[in-house]
Amino acid sequence: MFEIIKSGGWLMLPLILCSIIATAIIAERFWSLQRKKVLPPELVPQVWRVAREKKLDDSILYRLKQSSSLGFILAAGLANSHHGRDVMKECIEEAGRQVVHDLERFLNALGTIASIAPLLGLLGTVVGMIQAFTAIVNQGIGDPTVLAAGISVALITTAAGLIVAIPSLIFHRYFERLVDEYVVNMEAEALKLIDILHGDREANV
Repeated sequence: MFEIIKSGGWLMLPLILCSIIATAIIAERFWSLQRKKVLPPELVPQVWRVAREKKLDDSILYRLKQSSSLGFILAAGLANSHHGRDVMKECIEEAGRQVVHDLERFLNALGTIASIAPLLGLLGTVVGMIQAFTAIVNQGIGDPTVLAAGISVALITTAAGLIVAIPSLIFHRYFERLVDEYVVNMEAEALKLIDILHGDREANV
């Protein structure tokens, strides 16, 4: 393996660095975007029970805000529940934008790696072909080993670029779709809580 990497030339270094960063991002996003961390299934019933018992205070809202992405959105709405349904929705939408930004953390870097890795491989191909033609000019084509170094650089860097880019692109698209799904679910849960909360208040008036 080391000999293959060595045959690829200096362009293998940025490709290896890209692969390490991409792997770290993918592992981190898998850990951070677990459904139980973003959308705890028992959270909305718990919040509704506390709200109905009129036990919502600053300490509970703070813990709710820190608990999960859904909790952050619900806390933003509940903190302004006394201002009415429309204000709650505005606060939830604003909190949702911040949550989306957090959920998409590092995805831009992963997408960039997916884009530049094939370009680095293509650059390696160009560099390898330049080396091969330079060797032909200097030593002729009688000895096939003269072309070996340039061709190995061209092929190895191209393959390495694709090996890094393809998984990066796949996981980038996967995480983007997952974030979109989470956002839709969080908005639905938040709006459901608003309707229940204000519906209950209107029923008690």
